Amino acid sequence: MSNIAMTRVTRECKEVAQASDITEAGIHVEMTDNNITDIKGLIKGPDDTPYADGMFEVHMSIPDQYPFEPPKVKFVTRVWHPNVSSQTGAICLDILKDKWAASLTLRTVLLSIQAMMCAPEPSDPQDAVVAKQYISNYPMFKATATYWTSVFADSKREVDKDFQKKVNRLVEMGIREGEAIGVLSCNNWKLEQAVQYAFG
Repeated sequence: MSNIAMTRVTRECKEVAQASDITEAGIHVEMTDNNITDIKGLIKGPDDTPYADGMFEVHMSIPDQYPFEPPKVKFVTRVWHPNVSSQTGAICLDILKDKWAASLTLRTVLLSIQAMMCAPEPSDPQDAVVAKQYISNYPMFKATATYWTSVFADSKREVDKDFQKKVNRLVEMGIREGEAIGVLSCNNWKLEQAVQYAFG
């Protein structure tokens, strides 16, 4: 990594740590194993969204050419969102691709991800299944995203009991819990359909 990139990343991490508006928004950064190219971001789920009360971890990998190339960012915490892969955590956000500019910062990236959580773009999805559910059955999308936030992002909200019963049924059949949640979510929580999908 170049000296320019090192200096800039160090400065940007300090900026995020010290900016009161950022910490009040529930955004934090820390280096992984004191490695400046490997940064962990924590984003509080925005109020009035299915992600409220959750804490979401993102991994930011800083390329050698930073700030002339964007950081590679993905969710570590599983999230049900049209612009995030429910499998890999990959994010579809224009500033992480073709709209990146050297003037943008890690602060901008984290705030943009938090804003994306408030305003999904299902017409430009990273996860087509989630986007389809968002467009065709918004109440189901909202309930599913809220459930994922409770289970994966340590939200203090009560878990949907009906959803949990269905997850438990699949776990009893030998499917791992995370996989059971994914299969049920993709099948609009229809147990028979999810069983056929999982074992068919």
